[in-house]
Amino acid sequence: MHFAICSSHFSYLNTTNFPPFITLLFNLSLFPLFSSAFFPPFKRKEETMVVHSQSAALDHCSLIKTCKPTTSVFKGIPVVDLRDPEAKNLIVKACEEYGFFKLVNHGVPMEFFTRLEAEALKFFNLPQSDKDKASPPDPFGYGFKKIGSNGDVGWVEYLLLNTNPQITSLKSLTVFRETPEIFRSAVNDYIQAVKRMTFEVVELLADGLKIEPRDALSRLLRDEKSDSCFRLNHYPPCPELQALGGRNLIGFGEHTDPQIISVLRSNNTSGLQICLRDKTWVSVPPDQTSFFINVGDALQVMTNGRLRSVRHRVLAESMRSRVSMIYFGGPPLSEKIAPLASLMAKGEESLYEEFTWWEYKTSAYKSRLGDYRLGLFEKKTGGAAGQ
Repeated sequence: MHFAICSSHFSYLNTTNFPPFITLLFNLSLFPLFSSAFFPPFKRKEETMVVHSQSAALDHCSLIKTCKPTTSVFKGIPVVDLRDPEAKNLIVKACEEYGFFKLVNHGVPMEFFTRLEAEALKFFNLPQSDKDKASPPDPFGYGFKKIGSNGDVGWVEYLLLNTNPQITSLKSLTVFRETPEIFRSAVNDYIQAVKRMTFEVVELLADGLKIEPRDALSRLLRDEKSDSCFRLNHYPPCPELQALGGRNLIGFGEHTDPQIISVLRSNNTSGLQICLRDKTWVSVPPDQTSFFINVGDALQVMTNGRLRSVRHRVLAESMRSRVSMIYFGGPPLSEKIAPLASLMAKGEESLYEEFTWWEYKTSAYKSRLGDYRLGLFEKKTGGAAGQ
């Protein structure tokens, strides 16, 4: 069954005249869970789907998780101007306090944003059968609703693309075969510009932390074997959210990014939230002209816990679609991930066991999205950084 997104998006049935709650059930693909005791059957392609009752339906909304509404819009997001002479120190401060900051005056042309967003939406608006030619992801390619292979689902469809020309992904090639050349061009232009900006950001971070050599982080991302990737997420609107009784529908569940750094840009639709150190979830005001930078798990280890990866999630919107594009900067698969010697004080011990990026990536992909994945690599006697 394909990704059935709300009544106006990719649905098999026209549910316009159904009560909102019934429409939501169709869109969450929950009808197979119920008997026909209370409702007559409805035909959906070759399937007969039935509903038990509205009260029973909410019990099964865990197919896609919900959460309590968060009204707090966080106005304290650190903002760093990339051309500010103090940028290196501001980046360090933001990463130490939040593992997250907004980057402005970054030098990436707005034209690259708008062109890629427009082409991405053209892809996501293709007939489902066309998009399915690039699925299931391997991990590259097209995915819908299902996030990873361990049971996580969300109100999202996505494209995951490789950014390393040394690696050929058949699913990525399929994506571009099904779309005009302008889409490939828009993706490549955007990725190359964001890469250059990211190298500059991590070198400023290295300057601020007094890491030697200065390219200790950027060389891992520049490496021809860098295991970096690029993701386009589409969160369609869900007008039937009122049927959830005030709760929010999870678009992409809470997690940290396993790589060194991730660079996010989205349209002007809200939905992104981060978890503060006191475990409070706050909404991040959208800004389609800026980037949001996340510290990843690998960078947490390389700084011996001085910088912490940020836990974040995305909630579905009722009326507007959200499109986001994320560059994940990762090291080569064979790279050993350990605290950098130039950051370690005399006599300071590593909080983590040494491991390769391949070992951590493999472990992370076997876990659930919300798991504290670094816990398996913390030294048991080192007072570990903890979640």
